[in-house]
Amino acid sequence: MVAEERYVIHFPDNLPLDGGAPLLCAGITVYSPLKYFELTKPGMHIGVVGLGGLGHVAVKFAKAFGVKVTVISTSPGKKEEALERLGADSFVVSRDPDQMRAAMGTMDGIIDTVFAAHPLLPLIGLLKSHGKLILVAAPIDRPIELPVYALMSGRKLVASSLSGGLKETQEMIDFAGKHNVTADVEVVPIDYVNTAMERLEKADVRYRFVIDIGNTEIQNKKEKA
Repeated sequence: MVAEERYVIHFPDNLPLDGGAPLLCAGITVYSPLKYFELTKPGMHIGVVGLGGLGHVAVKFAKAFGVKVTVISTSPGKKEEALERLGADSFVVSRDPDQMRAAMGTMDGIIDTVFAAHPLLPLIGLLKSHGKLILVAAPIDRPIELPVYALMSGRKLVASSLSGGLKETQEMIDFAGKHNVTADVEVVPIDYVNTAMERLEKADVRYRFVIDIGNTEIQNKKEKA
């Protein structure tokens, strides 16, 4: 494949291609708002809503920046994963009123990675004054209701972010190499794609599929021989 050099990202030698590949999408999607909205200062407290493909990378990048991270999830079963494997500092079940109440007004910023429709008011309540709720995912079938009055008290901000440019993507990849940040992936051959898509519909992946085209071609040549 031939590509113009300004559209090519250089991978650090220590960054594996399989774990690094999803960073070109999921990684920059969470890295960019963390940097742009200045949520990377050591000592800050950041919330990450949702522990999926975007959320688990957001936790890793935030921890690499040196901030305190709380995962906010509807699934109590993800607590062990968040705390023990991904290194989050705390875990809040968003459906538990007591846990949400205890966390109110404690966070400098929140990265919301959830695509399904969900209320923003409880998340806004978790923010400190001048806190920022950044949406990097949203439902496409209906608009999200924005409780403006809740923002006025404390001069809070709700913003959004989609991705980042090539310059920032290179910065993100270099940072990932320096701090050993990779996505958690399941590597599959190209002929597994249809099954992978079926599993995606069932949310049966932790947390990204990566297609190993090279090994697929080698295997096909062996079978033909």
